Amino acid sequence: MATLTALMLATPLFGLSLHVDASMLEAPSAAIEPGAVLAIEVSTDLGEPNEPTTADLVRKRNKIKKVHKWFGIATWSLMTLSVVSGFIQFHNQYGWWQSQATNPCVQGNAIFTQDACSGVPTAHVTLIALTSAAYFTTFGLSFAMPDPLKVSEGNSDFARKLRTHKVLRWVTFAGMIAQIGLGVVSANSGRFGLDRANDYKAVRGIATAHLAVSLVTYGALTWAGAIMIF
Repeated sequence: MATLTALMLATPLFGLSLHVDASMLEAPSAAIEPGAVLAIEVSTDLGEPNEPTTADLVRKRNKIKKVHKWFGIATWSLMTLSVVSGFIQFHNQYGWWQSQATNPCVQGNAIFTQDACSGVPTAHVTLIALTSAAYFTTFGLSFAMPDPLKVSEGNSDFARKLRTHKVLRWVTFAGMIAQIGLGVVSANSGRFGLDRANDYKAVRGIATAHLAVSLVTYGALTWAGAIMIF
């Protein structure tokens, strides 16, 4: 009987189920034949994890939405500084589409410092790196938010705003990729076979495209944020 008790206590620990004939429990110990066999059944049902409820998903969405909002504000703030620094960089190196001989860098009156006239513009690149990190984090968070209530569907004012916000998300994404690529070429034109002395107009054209794409991206990001905040 001690063996029976031990099996009853131990089998649940190993995912086993013990089945004992009820007549054996009722009979006196002397009446139980020594060769009696206890049926042990292996249970593979360890329990399925519970699916999150709609309420759980809504709570998760609200938590992520708050983080997404503040990362979006941080992205917009950093992009504002990046655009301003980009304008200064463009002005120093090209003026307002001035000739190679008359731009501020050549004339020696670059804004802030002449160091920005050659090599990689460290301040501008640093701001772009921070902006990109904040932006792509914000972009990722937008996909992490569950939408169990399908809030972007329907004809309500909020649903229309959210659909516009989602479209602008892709505009800013494309703009970020394009301006980063153009910026790399502009800042490293020599590695791409373009020399400022001999290919000034071509380099200026790339810088102009970089500036134009940056303004479109900044406008799309501003619009996307404004319609959700105001």
